[in-house]
Amino acid sequence: MSCFTHPLRGALLLGLVLPCVAGAALHIDAGKSSISATLRQMNVPLEIQFRRYTTRIDLRPDQRQQSSAVIEIDIGSLDLGDAEFNSEALKKDWFDAARYPTAKFVATTIRPQPNGRFDVSGKLTIKGASMDAAFPVTLRQENGRQVIDGALPIRRLAFGIGDGPWRDTGMVADEVVIRFHLVAPR
Repeated sequence: MSCFTHPLRGALLLGLVLPCVAGAALHIDAGKSSISATLRQMNVPLEIQFRRYTTRIDLRPDQRQQSSAVIEIDIGSLDLGDAEFNSEALKKDWFDAARYPTAKFVATTIRPQPNGRFDVSGKLTIKGASMDAAFPVTLRQENGRQVIDGALPIRRLAFGIGDGPWRDTGMVADEVVIRFHLVAPR
């Protein structure tokens, strides 16, 4: 079992790429990686960056069906690019960070596909609500590094994100896309 600390970046993909590196821990380069969530407010895209997370990986190269990844995201590390927006997003109507300081993804299945793709599935927990999540990830070699990209669409209201007047999807769309771009030395 390996443990890393980083922004949410490598979390979702670590479990996916590990079967390719046959037991080697993948160390994400935070300076070259990113994890974000994009939502639409009044039809204008708004990006949230996540700056801190931890992961625990249990990779069994000979038993891929038993490989797993656990990613915990520090909700307090979110960054909308404005201190006032950050403060608002951490309040009860949005992430309720005081009560739910972390979001968590637990990968239960990592299936290799052709052409450097992986199908990942597991449980995503945000603001105390747990949902099944499945998404594709791509892995490629670039300039001597492993690059992992993926996107996970979610429905914010299913997780209780945006309560009260913010439940109006005319103001803030229900769909949010979590994107990750992870870069690791080979």
